[in-house]
Amino acid sequence: MTSLQPVKPLPQETDYEQLAQRFRPIFARIAEGAVERERNRSLPHEQIRWLKAAGFGAVRVAQEHGGGGASLPQLFQLLIELAAADSNIPQALRGHFAFVEDRLNAHASSPQDTWFQRFVAGDLVGCAWTEIGAVKIGEVLTRVSRQGDKWVVNGTKYYSTGSIFSDWIDLFAQRDDSGADVIAAIRTQQPGVTLSDDWDGFGQRTTGSGTTVFDNAVVEEQNIIDFATRFKYQTAFYQLVLNAVLVGSGRAAVNDFARQVGQRTRIYSHGNGPSADQDPQIQQVVGKASAQVYSAEAATLRAAHAAQRAYLARLNGDLQQERDANIDAELESAQAQVAVAELVLDATSKLFNALGASATSLTRQLDRHWRNARTAASHNPLIYKERIIGDWEINGTEPPYVWQIGGGAKQA
Repeated sequence: MTSLQPVKPLPQETDYEQLAQRFRPIFARIAEGAVERERNRSLPHEQIRWLKAAGFGAVRVAQEHGGGGASLPQLFQLLIELAAADSNIPQALRGHFAFVEDRLNAHASSPQDTWFQRFVAGDLVGCAWTEIGAVKIGEVLTRVSRQGDKWVVNGTKYYSTGSIFSDWIDLFAQRDDSGADVIAAIRTQQPGVTLSDDWDGFGQRTTGSGTTVFDNAVVEEQNIIDFATRFKYQTAFYQLVLNAVLVGSGRAAVNDFARQVGQRTRIYSHGNGPSADQDPQIQQVVGKASAQVYSAEAATLRAAHAAQRAYLARLNGDLQQERDANIDAELESAQAQVAVAELVLDATSKLFNALGASATSLTRQLDRHWRNARTAASHNPLIYKERIIGDWEINGTEPPYVWQIGGGAKQA
């Protein structure tokens, strides 16, 4: 298809249970090895290949193009289920689903059949956006430039989450000729692309969030995309993935602690039951955590509906409706972020009251739930999101849709 005429919007709804049943056996297999991968810091290459082969990366692509036809709430519900199996994996796929979302939005004005075919074939897309080193706010050192009859990329990125598992990289850079901000979709399997697993955080350790170096890496001209066309609710989308990661971490923690309590034979002399599973206070600890995770999931899925409305508004072509919907999507994702982070961090910490010191065993790796949640909750500073929400509530100030990080006025 070569026509540049507007194309028919893709239908966005499917039967969730039928879709989820395709992947739940894979999620169960992923969960079986999660503790061992955490203990040994083993990257989930094989597990992500299982998802690729099953078409997980194409769940948002319409069924008429061979995908799963999932709405955004259905996507995030699936990501929560996957995160309960291993919270590292949906975060590793965060850049992929964002790039898919961008191509879905682009489909409203031009055909995206080639990319849909790649997604359905199993191609995954990582990300490389964050500059490192002495870079100032707003400065982009990574460049896309003309070299003879080719376009090439040069630069270094950090937090390249998921790229080490991927076929493509969604790269943020600037054009040398015009200075315009662009997205460059770059093939990973080529000379000039070096991927490193050098992320040293105490949580989410197997997401492949390391350094990527580009040294005259070739990018096809049709894969250099004007950043101004990027889908407008992208920041909300990225945050919703992190919310799903948090909820999945909380769900896994409740499941693990409940199972450990059920197996526990030791009790305290000053406890309140003949066994741990019959102790009312321990039941209360697990019950409260379960309720907290339930609330976190409900907030995440409500915010996902706001993002779905923003997507549909883009397809409808009403600019004011789209602007209003993007404001709602950004604010609701931020409101959910604040609530979800506090709920899940509290739950994954206080669950240790149900088991005592034995819960700190490195063999059991129960601490991974809090570590992973704390790490995911640190990506987009909560204090700034709280201020943005408050500024909207008090002054009606429109939230920012894109933000950057870099050096400030204070010099080292």
